[in-house]
Parts: sequence; structure tokens; C-alpha cells
Amino acid sequence: MSTTSAHDHGSWRRSLAPRAAGVVYAFVALVAILTITSSVQGRPSYLSSVNLSNILDQSALIAILAIFMTVVLISGNFDLSVASTAALAGTVALKTIDGYGPVVAILAALVTGALVGLLNGVLVQKVGVNAFIVTLGTLTAVRGVVQAILDGQSITAADSTLMDVATARWAMPIVVAVILAVLLLAGAGLLIKRGGSVRSTAGLWASGLALLLLALFRPLMLDQTISVWIMLLLVVLTALTLRYTVIGRNLYAVGGNPEAARLSGIDVDRYRMVAFVLNGTVAALVGVLYAGRFNSVDPTVLTGGELTVIAAAVLGGTSLFGGSGFVTKSVVGTLILFTLSNGFNVLNIGSNYQNVVQGTVLVAAASLYTATSGRERRKLRAALKKEKPPAPAELVRS
Repeated sequence: MSTTSAHDHGSWRRSLAPRAAGVVYAFVALVAILTITSSVQGRPSYLSSVNLSNILDQSALIAILAIFMTVVLISGNFDLSVASTAALAGTVALKTIDGYGPVVAILAALVTGALVGLLNGVLVQKVGVNAFIVTLGTLTAVRGVVQAILDGQSITAADSTLMDVATARWAMPIVVAVILAVLLLAGAGLLIKRGGSVRSTAGLWASGLALLLLALFRPLMLDQTISVWIMLLLVVLTALTLRYTVIGRNLYAVGGNPEAARLSGIDVDRYRMVAFVLNGTVAALVGVLYAGRFNSVDPTVLTGGELTVIAAAVLGGTSLFGGSGFVTKSVVGTLILFTLSNGFNVLNIGSNYQNVVQGTVLVAAASLYTATSGRERRKLRAALKKEKPPAPAELVRS
């Protein structure tokens, strides 16, 4: 076997390993189980275009939050305030739209989110307060601001522009979908020809094949809400930025070893602060879209959403310690959570069991990622043998 063939074979094996593609396997298995169960019970097809579109629409906003939560986690921090920030931004948008118009309302909401993110970044990176404490505090404080503004009441805007935007649908023409699919597949092939690995181009292959199959066999799936298209656009742009740009490589370096990154000339504080600001701004966008769906907000809007977002990122294999994570897998993690919820509803299973199952899935996923990590396996074996864990230098070389 030639060196190139051996390299390709090894790349394929790494790409299909449980740690690399485990969340995809779990998602496929979950959908298969729900499809078979629905069929056995004589219910409508679980894989119908209508049901799949509903899952995408229900998960789109949380998936958008999970994308940029993953960015923050990769940088070595995390943010518990995203749901409260989204709620505040939605409140600001609905409070200002009638008096100043939709453009000013949206801009005010986005600026509000960016300021909350900047506050988090400054307190964590410049003042040196622990990210958990800071974002837990802003979660509580921002939620309190929402309650103070609304005075315990829900509000509704007379201007329905946000509602028109948030509930709008767009159907991608089949020809456009086929062209995009061919371009994605061609781009993946070109990158491999230029020395790229299968693992590094897996997202392009998967996206191209999925889009081509949808265009040929499920054209109805090309008709989605604006929220879904925004989610897909953001995940593609963010994934490409993290994978193929200096910014992305620096961000992984900052999260993986901040001291080494600093010695290499990378401005660690700037990268981490920008991650917070982006997260806050995107949370504000989600808040505007959420408020627009109902043209109304109340003091409890999106309460607890931050836990769902973090759970989605963890399901996608993102490390809570920084330097590791993929936004596409975080989106798949979000789909798993909402597919579970949708499956319970379709199969008429009591809601009392949903949290139990979702929590079990989350713990199982975290355990799987830990067990399949080479470094964690060595630590576990050392602990079981009551031996000293491998030295940091050995971990770096491995």
C-alpha cells in the first residue's frame, strides 16, 4: 500500500471513529428508532417532509445560539447569559419598534446584545473574574432588567414587521440547490487533491451530498423558514472560518493553550472578548427572531434556554475546557435534543419522561467522548492503577 493510500485510509478511519462522528451516529440511530416505532404503531411517517421541517424550525434558534456558544467554548470560556440576553434584546425590539420603526428596533436590540457580551468579556478577561461567576451574574441581572422593563406583563407590538420576517419562508430553487451541491462536492475534492484530509473536508462532503439528495428526492425540504436559512448560513460561515482561516486556528490555540498562544504573539484577550461580543450579538438576533414569531414577549421568555444550548454543544463533543469543538456537531446535538422532544410528542409519551431521557442522553454522550479520548483514557487507566498520570509534556506529544 502506498503512503498516500495509507494516509487516506487512516484519515477515513479517524473521520468515522466514534469520537469524530459519534453524534452523527446517535442522530441517525435516534431517527431510525422513531421512524420504526411510528411505523409499528401505525402513525404517519416520521420522516415526512412536514415533520422534518417542523423539527428544523423548532431547533433553528437554539442551534444558532449553540453555534456561537461553541465558539466561546473553543476560546476557553463559556456564557450562561445567552438566553437572558436574547430575552432582553427581544424586549428592546418590541418596545422600540412602534415608535422608531423596525430598522432602529433591530439595531437597538443587536447593540444591546453586543454590550452585554462586551461586559462579560471585560469582566472575565480584563478584571479577571471567573467566567462562570460573571455570566451567572449577568444571567440574573439581565433577566431582572427584562422583568423591570415589562413590569411582570407581556407586551405586543402594533407593527408586525418582525413577525412578517420571522415567520417568512423561502424555497430554494431546485436548480440552485443542485449547483450549490456540485460546488460543495467539487470544493471538497479540490481540497483533498491539494493535500487536505477526508476529515478536514467531511463537512463539505456531507453538506453537498445532503443538498443533492434533498434536491433530487425531497424538494419540499428546500422550503424552510427564514430562521432555518439563517442557521444554515451561520453554521457554514462559522465552520469555514474556524477550519480554514488564521482566525480560526488562533482561536483553537487560545482555548487549547493560552500561554503558548500568548508567547506566539496572539492577543488572547482580544480573541476571547470578541467571542463574547459575537455571542451576545447573535443572542440578540435570536431574541429578535423569537419575539417576531409571536410579536410578543413576556418576563419568562427563553428561561432555561442557556442550559439547552450548552447541552447541545456538549452533545456535539465540544470541550468545556477549551481548544476543541465543531459548530456543525453542535447543530447536530441541537437536532438530537429537539428530535427527542418531537418524538415524545409524536408517540404521545408523557412529558414527565422527557427530561429524564434527555439528561441520560447528555450524560451518556459526555461519557462516550471522555472514554474515547486518548488523553482521558490514559488518565483513567492511571487513576485505576493508582499511578501518577502522564506528565504534561507527554500529553502534548501525544
